[in-house]
Parts: sequence; C-alpha cells; structure tokens
Amino acid sequence: MHKPIKPMRVLIINTSERMGGAAIAANRLMDALRNNGIKAKMLVRDKQTDNPHVIALRKPFYMKLCFLWERFIIWANNLFSRKNLFTVSIANTGADITRLPAFKEADIIHLHWVNQGMLSLKDLKKILQSGKPIVWTMHDMWPCTGICHHARECDNYHKECHHCPYLYHGGAKKDLSHQTFKKKKELYQLSPITFITCSQWLKERAGQSALLEQHPIVHIPNPIKTNLFTPRNKVEARQKCNLPTDKKLILFGSVKITDKRKGIDYFIESCKILAEKHPELVNNLGVAVYGKESEQLKSLVPFQVYALDYISNEKELVNVYNAVDLYVTPSLEENLPNTIMEAMACGIPCVGFNVGGIPEMIDHLHNGYVAEYKSAEDFANGIHWTLSESEYQSLSEEARRKVTSSYSENTIAKKYIEVYNKIIDHND
Repeated sequence: MHKPIKPMRVLIINTSERMGGAAIAANRLMDALRNNGIKAKMLVRDKQTDNPHVIALRKPFYMKLCFLWERFIIWANNLFSRKNLFTVSIANTGADITRLPAFKEADIIHLHWVNQGMLSLKDLKKILQSGKPIVWTMHDMWPCTGICHHARECDNYHKECHHCPYLYHGGAKKDLSHQTFKKKKELYQLSPITFITCSQWLKERAGQSALLEQHPIVHIPNPIKTNLFTPRNKVEARQKCNLPTDKKLILFGSVKITDKRKGIDYFIESCKILAEKHPELVNNLGVAVYGKESEQLKSLVPFQVYALDYISNEKELVNVYNAVDLYVTPSLEENLPNTIMEAMACGIPCVGFNVGGIPEMIDHLHNGYVAEYKSAEDFANGIHWTLSESEYQSLSEEARRKVTSSYSENTIAKKYIEVYNKIIDHND
C-alpha cells in the first residue's frame, strides 16, 4: 500500500526543456507528477515551448556567456584542442536560482542535467545550504566523477580523479578533473543528496564513486506516456511519413547522425555485412533515418535511405516508430535511452549493443536483440534475426508489455513520490 500523497511542490531543474534525452525525461516526469497530485514545475535555461509550468531563467545573454566561458576554460586546458570539448564539464559558471520564487516555494529541489552553464558548483553550494531536500537524477556519470559525462574504461573516480583521459596527453596529477573532484567532494558533504539513477548499470557505477559514499542511491527508470506511444496502423503511419509500403524498414536516429558516440560507423559496417550475407535484402529493406546530417547516410549504406529531419514533436515521433519494423541503436555509451523505450512502447522490437542500460531494456531474443559490444557482425545478425528469423508478432507484443509494466508514467511517478515522502519524513 502506498502512503497517502502529501501535497507538495517539486521544482525540477534541467538545462533544456526539450533538447536531449535528459530534457525529455525530466519533462515527462513533471507531467507524470502533476497527473498524480504533485505541484511540479520545471526550471530551465533554454525554454522551447509555451508550457506555463516551465520557467525560463532570465538574462539569456549572460547565460550564453556562462556557457562560452566554461567551454573556453576547458579548451585552454586542453591546449586549444577541440577534441573532447563537450565530453567534460567543470561547472565554473551558472545562475543563482535560490532567490527565485519557484525555488523558495518548493518543498523538493529535483536536479536533472544541469551542465553547460546552467548551474555552477558555487550555485549548487547555495542550493545545498538552503536546507531544502535535494534529489538528483543522474542521466550520465558527471555527478559522480570529476569532469566527465562517461568514464568509459577509466576508474579513477572510484578514489579520486586525476590524469583524465579526456584532457591533453592524459591530463596530470592535479589537472582539471582532480580540482573539480575535490570541489565536488567538499560540496557534497554540506548536505545529504538522494541520487537517482535511470539504469541499474549507472547505479552500480555511482556506488563505486568516492564522491557518493555517504549518499543514498536509488534506481528509478525514466517514464514514458504509454497512452501516446502506442501501436498504430503501419500502412497509415507510412503514408503520413511518406515512406514506402512495399519494404521492411529499419529506423536509426540521433540528434546528430554523424556523432561517433552514437555508433554511426558500426551501423554502416553492419549494413554492408547484412547486404553481403543476404543480398536479397538489398531491394527489400530500407533505412529510415532522422536527425541532423541524415542525408549523409545515403551514400554510405547499400540500402535505400529515407532521410527525415530531426523530430521533436512527440505525435510525429509516434508515426515514425509505427512506420518501421525495427529500431536500431548502435550507440557506444548509453544510460537508459528514451528512443528504445519509445519504440518498444509502439510495439517495435529493438537491436542495440550490450552497453549501459540497454540490456536492461531489451530482453535478448524476447523483445529484441542485444548484440556483442562493438561487433558490427553481431549487430547485423541481430537485424536479420529480428526481421527474418524471429516470431516477430511475439517480439512486438513483448516489447509493448515490457514498457507498460516497467516505464509507465503512473508507475514511475509513484516511485518518485515514495522517495519524496521518505525524504520529507526524515527531515521532519
């Protein structure tokens, strides 16, 4: 039995309202909480809609300067190399939000992705010193490392960051990662923070960090609107998206298609392997792709490519998912991708690498295929198996069932409300 929901005000804080996975997840959580009796608002640097429950920070020019100054410091410390410029953050600039009415009236301060000039470590210090209960949903590893968003093979954050592999020549003993790690350690000691991880994979890594030793870590997935993302007529969906009705279609999408972290090279290679092993697919299989620079894929894979623009409208996204037969995500680093959740909610099986939270979402050979990490050949095997060898209808039904049982808005909202109530009871 759930405890009666207490009337409470929650302020969700994220850099962007709609751009990026963290923004989408935070936005959906706000809606889910509001649907469950919580007075939730969202505070952002970049507002993209006219949602009255989303508050934008003022002084856009100042916020732009904050973003540029942080990047300049990173660039300078990297001996003016652009390499890894956006794989790290140092939170040296940001906005003091503690004076805002929305902050003052909130019972819970709920941080999400607050990098790139949104909040500095000094701003976080003021938030912690306010005495308000703090929940921090981790969408990557930055809260538990010195400066990186994904540590990959580096485990320095287990004890203390130094010699950062993302800095010039592997950094130094007292490099930016070391300095920021020490600042975070002092900061986190000011007040207890309840950290939430979207995947079990991230919870395990957060638990290994020396920064989070004294703080509770809870695993709660991102929510999704299962009444919006739902199976629909495939022929009608294809007509709306101007996609052919006489081919099997796979979908690949990213904010920027050519982003190496999203596995574009492995996807291209797997398509070549697929065409070589199964030449009958060349004329019977098409690739729908959405995101910036999607046109570039046309000359790189042996299948017909249907380039779509980056899609942020959720209703349009539902049509795109329902128009295809398979969603592929060859990403090399992921927490809990919203895209997999969205596709599965529409009854579309998925193929992804065995990395991050992906194997928690895709149950191998049950609702999709989990390929060996960085194996283009196994990724190609996964595509072929899903489309040609599996009991496709069963995969589709199980994909939908997984999402409705594990990631529905109502389910996730209640888990967060339990966390909020526990924190408030403890503070009382």
